[in-house]
Order: sequence, then C-alpha cells, then structure tokens
Amino acid sequence: MLLSLLTALYVLCALALTAFALGTTVLLITYLRHRNDLITASQVGEFPKVAVQLPVYNERYVVERLIKAVAALDYPREKLIIQVLDDSTDDTSAIIARVVAPLKARGVQIEHIQRPNREGFKAGALAYGLSLIDVEYTVVLDADFVLPRDFLLRTLPALINNPDVGMVQTRWGHLNRDDNALTKGQALALDGHFVVEQTARSRSGLLMNFNGSGGVWRVKAIHEAGGWQDTTLTEDLDLSYRAQLIGWRFLYLPDVVVPGELPPEIAAYKQQQARWAKGGTQCFALLFRPVWTHPRLTLMQKLMATMHLAQYLVHPVIIVMILVTPPLLLTGAFKNISLGWLGIVGLGPPILYVISQQAIYGDWQRRVLALPTLIALGTGMAWSNTRAVMGGFFLSRKEEFKRTPKFAQQRTRGSYARLSNRSFLFELLLSLYAGWGVIVAYRAAPTFIPYLLVYAVAFGLIAWWGVRDSLRWRLRP
Repeated sequence: MLLSLLTALYVLCALALTAFALGTTVLLITYLRHRNDLITASQVGEFPKVAVQLPVYNERYVVERLIKAVAALDYPREKLIIQVLDDSTDDTSAIIARVVAPLKARGVQIEHIQRPNREGFKAGALAYGLSLIDVEYTVVLDADFVLPRDFLLRTLPALINNPDVGMVQTRWGHLNRDDNALTKGQALALDGHFVVEQTARSRSGLLMNFNGSGGVWRVKAIHEAGGWQDTTLTEDLDLSYRAQLIGWRFLYLPDVVVPGELPPEIAAYKQQQARWAKGGTQCFALLFRPVWTHPRLTLMQKLMATMHLAQYLVHPVIIVMILVTPPLLLTGAFKNISLGWLGIVGLGPPILYVISQQAIYGDWQRRVLALPTLIALGTGMAWSNTRAVMGGFFLSRKEEFKRTPKFAQQRTRGSYARLSNRSFLFELLLSLYAGWGVIVAYRAAPTFIPYLLVYAVAFGLIAWWGVRDSLRWRLRP
C-alpha cells in the first residue's frame, strides 16, 4: 500500500513538472513566432502630465543615484512630478532631504513624502502618493533601478496612442551582472523572463504582469482595477491581473532597457525569491477562480495564466520528488516506470535561456556559461521557496514586506547585512539525502544518478554559499 502511494505521488509530481516544462516550451514557441512582430513607434506630440513614484525604505546606498537619474529625465519640467515616497527609518531620509533641496531650488517638481507609518508597505505608499496628485500616467520605479533619460519619450507613445492599454512594461537590465557567479545566474534567469516570456505573452494576447519596476501605468486603469492593495506580497502581479480581467491591455517594450541592481549575496537573493514565491502563491489562491470563470478569456489564456500564477509551486513538487526517489529506488519500483519523456520536455527551459542571450548579446556564448549556476539556483532554492509557497496559501496572515538589500557596490557590515539563517542546515541535509540517493541509484538504477547528483550538488552549493556569505559579513569591518 505504501509503495503504491509513493509511486503514485512520484508520477503525479513528474506530470506536474512536465506541465511546467511544457508551459515554458509553449512560451518559447510563441516567442519564436512573434519575435519579429513590429511595434509601431511614434513620438510624443502634446506632453501629458506624468508622475514618477519612487517607493523607498532604508535605501541609503542607492537613493541618491535613483533621484538624480529621475531628475535628469528628458521631459518638460512643468509636466513632470517626482514623488519620493519615503518610509525609511534610518539615515536614508536625511540623504533624500539633502538631494531633493537643490533640485527643488532648480525648479524640479519633486516632493519628499513621508507617511506616519508603513501601512500597506509599497502598495500603501504608491496609493498614498496617487491620492495627492492629479495625473494621467505614473511611472513606478524601485530604488535599485536607474531610468535612462529618454525613458518617458520612448514609453508614453504606446499609452497615448492606444487608449485600451493600461500599462507598459520595459525590460530590466543589470548594473552588476559580473559581480559574481550568483549575479550572472540571476541575470540569465531574468533575461529569459524578459526577453522570451514577456515578449511572448504581450504579443500573443496572453495575460502578462507589471514587474514592479520600470513600467508606466495609466492611472485610470489603476483606479478602475481597485487600486494598489496589500492583500498579497506581490501587489504588482495582483493589480496586473485585476486590470487585465476588466479589459485593460498591457504592452511590453523589450527595446527599452532600465538597468537595476541584482542581489549580490545569497541571503538577500533568498529573501527576494521568498517574497516573490509567497506573493505569487497568494495571487494564485486569490485569482485562480476569477481567471477560470472569466467569460472572455480563451482556454489557452486561462491555462497559461494558471501556469504563470502557479510557477513557484514547482519547488514543493521538487522537494517531494527528491524525498520519495531513494525509497522507490530501494524497492525497485522504477523498473515499471518510464520517464524518458520528462527529460525531453525538460529541454525547453534551458533552450529558452540560450535563445534569450542570443537575442540581445553579441557575446551570448560567454554569457550562457552561467547556465549551470542558474540550474543550481533553480533547484537548490527549492527548500527556501517551498516554505514561502506554503505560507502563501494563508492569505489571512499579513506579513511585513521585507526589502531586498541594495548596496551599489558599497557593502559594509551592519543592519543591511542579511546573514544566513537556519535554512542552510535543511539544504545541507537535502544535499546529503540526495547524495545517498546517488549511491542507491548506482546499485539499483544508474540512469537516475545524473538527476540525483544535480540536486545533491545544488543543495550543497546553496548551503555553502549561505555559510560563506555569512562569514564574510561577520569578518567585514
């Protein structure tokens, strides 16, 4: 009975992973079909009034760079309002005041806005900022990004000339891709999402998302969709779906690049991914029914939206498969199970990442060398993200929005350090468990050795990374 249960569980997990891989392959094929579609370019005729909202919380290292880049935008000053939405509790507020004062003296319409508390976190700050102004469009930019001077001139026409478009998203670039192996792996992952996935979704009519930064919203779309809400930790994904479900269309402009900073330490990256995993799962629980009961969405739109919202569920599936594989190997159960098809469909994601590099970089061959690191991140983060996913199903439990530390290459020991937590112990145990599985597979089913070896190495690498970074922080002056 137990053997049958474990076998069924394994097969179900394998089918789930196949579905996720097929979803990625569908996006890849869709991208290849639509990548050469032309997007009509135009210029801004009459300049509308625009706000740039900068939600900030304890960003001492990057806030000056952020404000100065936005103040340098190529746009009429009388039509541009900059809101620094400052919820900081450290010396960031003093830095903002020092930077804002001379800009205001030069005629820049910039306001340093401080709320009495962090109610609603980022969503609350954005909503509060909108309540103070009357504009037609608003840009949302996180503190670790740098807007190019022509950003508004290249994005506003898509909104002005298409009254049914509620949001325009641009591609994220990378300020510190070459910091270390971790940032190179992250850059590869983000490029796959922005180059292939977002292009495919936008140009084929699938539901897509505002990525939280580097996008321009039509304020009317925000209000009609119910405004910014802190129901989930990913308020950007939540609002994106609510807006599209009431009829607003989104556009993605891959040629407009807004560079941002990648987390250079594994603990910071874990924190970011956990927030995205928990928030994404909260959105899945919140939006699954509205998506599937929507009368105007096609079956393909509903299926791909579900895969999009459920993307972090792959991590608990991975954990379950790892746990049941060695016992099944010991019993010889895999003699009656053939999963060669899983390996075939699993080629989709790596190909997607390679194509994304080939599309935008002349030295793409060098950049795809980060693929092993990305594979290690995608698998080794499974334990950390699984905990976040499980927490995401409890929508009633409000949690603090934890910022991802940004350093702008100025890393010092202190409150910004995110030292490793006990998760590395579980990752080490999973690494040892998968390693034991390799020994079992050597005797029972050698074809499983590469599969288990990947997990043994990946979990071990993430655990080692956490301990190493923690020691570096402690020893840093």
